[in-house]
Amino acid sequence: MTKPKVLISDKMDPQAAQIFAERGCDVDVITGKTPEELKAIIGQYDGLAIRSSTRVTADILEAATNLKVIGRAGIGVDNVDIPEASAKGIVVMNTPFGNSITTAEHAIALMFALARQLPEADASTQAGKWEKNRFMGVELTSKTLGLIGAGNIGSIVADRALGLRMKVVAFDPFLSPERALELGIEKVDLDELLARADFITLHTPLTDQTRNILSKENIAKTKKGVRIINCARGGLVDEAALKEALDSGHVAGAALDVFVTEPAKESPLFGTPNFVSTPHLGASTSEAQVNVALQVAEQMSDFLLTGGVTNALNMPSLSAEEAPKLKPYMALAEKLGSLVGQLTTGSLARISVHTEGAATELNAKPIVAAVLAGFLRVQSDSVNMVNAPFLAKERGMEVREVKTEREGDYHTLIRVSVKTEAGERSVAGTLFSNSEPRLVELFGIKVEAELAGHMMYIVNEDAPGFIGRIGTLLGESAINIGTFNLGRREAGGEAVLLLSVDSPVPASVLEQARALPGVKRAMALTF
Repeated sequence: MTKPKVLISDKMDPQAAQIFAERGCDVDVITGKTPEELKAIIGQYDGLAIRSSTRVTADILEAATNLKVIGRAGIGVDNVDIPEASAKGIVVMNTPFGNSITTAEHAIALMFALARQLPEADASTQAGKWEKNRFMGVELTSKTLGLIGAGNIGSIVADRALGLRMKVVAFDPFLSPERALELGIEKVDLDELLARADFITLHTPLTDQTRNILSKENIAKTKKGVRIINCARGGLVDEAALKEALDSGHVAGAALDVFVTEPAKESPLFGTPNFVSTPHLGASTSEAQVNVALQVAEQMSDFLLTGGVTNALNMPSLSAEEAPKLKPYMALAEKLGSLVGQLTTGSLARISVHTEGAATELNAKPIVAAVLAGFLRVQSDSVNMVNAPFLAKERGMEVREVKTEREGDYHTLIRVSVKTEAGERSVAGTLFSNSEPRLVELFGIKVEAELAGHMMYIVNEDAPGFIGRIGTLLGESAINIGTFNLGRREAGGEAVLLLSVDSPVPASVLEQARALPGVKRAMALTF
């Protein structure tokens, strides 16, 4: 049997190459190649191990005729064209938990730096000024830390902060009351967190829901003298608004490890008093670098030699026999989960996956995992079908699986229900021609829609003229409508509209849509 051949194209701990060799793979370590040079050699390899420097584009993948797996040593996979890799049957893996402690510790370090003005005090002292009276810090003890995002990294930060005798409040739509109690923190809404926190630290991915979560408006809601730390993603904080708040003194200090544009060679924040910056060092410790390198080598070796799948972003854990039958069902399940995740507000108590008809004959675990992956990916870009059940359990989510063998209106059906503080709501979908996912029910209203690309979701009062008004608004905004799906409970009652559009819907257009007569809710969706 020919040994699988692996290329390590970015600088990585030497132990990674050693693991590949010990497991039975041929491994080459060739770093610093240009895209053209990589393209010339990639066809020789079954596996590609990368960090952040190598960009795996569609052009590279076109030449990767033997490639079976790409392993990213770290969380972010922005440098991999995942849809193209999926289309070519190439598995993309990452190591989502290898640098959690390191990133959490960096947030704590920046908190200390802000509290005691360490960078400025260091620069002043080394310049020979000895300005002892200039640097009056604050204690962390008894201060309130506001945690935006209480997942894997956020929960570690909370644990460390509690050890410093801080009070911790957290805003996280997916944090259950039971999980909050277990962590020893208080679950609050965003406005309460902004009003109470002495320090705010962000630990959430960048999504449509979290982009500029610390906007100019929200920064204005914070307590005067607040200190802000972001080691998560650039774009969570409005950098221009932060600059204004620092200049005015409303924000006493801010520390950013991440920026909207990276490398951040220039920024209006640079040089601002009480501002600390680091060049995306959240995962930069020797321990974290070793951890992610070892994990990616082990995962890739398992896949290439035994077919085992761990932390794959585009492939569930499946046997060869189950895969063909389950593939369309998992695509439907993930879309339904994503839809519910994007539309759900408030604390989640339970999520139920109900299969009917032909779907009950299949292995339900991959279907449930696909629902959870779609649901949680709205909040975490490191979620996949393998780790979604673990993350759901970690967050205290109750997951139910229900089967009804009899057929209803459809030969096969998947229903996803969520219970929140606002009550229980569900969506349902089926397969047309046993392969094409379709949404057939949305919160009790019958619809028929594909879930793909950019979409617009509107809840409105069923009244004459509405379709014309929304069509005019989108036309004047140069947004082309692909498909138009409308459903209603009864004539003159509540109606829902799902539009597929050819381009993202700007926030300004959504605001105009919400201002139309009869509109109760309008938001953008992405699949």
